[in-house]
Parts: sequence; C-alpha cells; structure tokens
Amino acid sequence: MISDAPLTVAANGSTSAFGKAAAFIETAKVAAADGLTWREFGELMVALLRLLTEAYDGVVTMTGAQKKAAVLDAVGQLFDALADKAVPTLAWPLWVIAKPAVRSLVLAIAAGAVEQVLPLVRGVA
Repeated sequence: MISDAPLTVAANGSTSAFGKAAAFIETAKVAAADGLTWREFGELMVALLRLLTEAYDGVVTMTGAQKKAAVLDAVGQLFDALADKAVPTLAWPLWVIAKPAVRSLVLAIAAGAVEQVLPLVRGVA
C-alpha cells in the first residue's frame, strides 16, 4: 500500500502532530514520485486523517474545533503536494479550472471523515 512508508516514517519520527504531518507528506511525495491514482490519493488522505486524529486526540491544550482545523490544514497540504500527480496530462486544461472546486470537495469529505475516524481511534486505544 502506498501509505505504508509515510505512516511508518510519521509514526516513528517526531512526537508532535505537526512533525508527524510533515514527515508523512514528505514521504508521500517520494512514494508518489512516479505518479498517483485517485484511489492512492484517497488511501493517503485516510491514513493521514487517522494518524493526525490519533495524534491530536491526546492534546488537551486545544479545543476540538482547533484540532479539526489542524487536521484539515494537513489534508489541504497533502492535496496541494500530491493531487497534481493524479491528473493525466490530457486533463490538465480542465484540471486547472476544476482544481479549486476539487480541493474544496476533498476538504469537505475530510471534515466529515474526521468525525467518523475519531471513534475508531478511541476504540483502538
């Protein structure tokens, strides 16, 4: 799975959620260097959501809304770093127009997914 290496690096690297997100995204860039499918991008997004939801769940100095915003910011960074790799060359003219709308859609999906991932993360711990 494409998310295996980024998850391993992020889990074994920094102890901060921000550091985990940065390590995950950088490793995902390397894993996706030769291209990416939308399925693989989705897999990376779900893995990042789960990783960060778990990392932020134990932070007591942030409100739930702040934690969710931090997770969504990381998903936005993942989108900005990798979404272009999932678009075929012939679709680039359309992609340039559709990219902002697709980014908003991905973030909306991620916002709903965070609410679904949180009980899973708490159930495992």
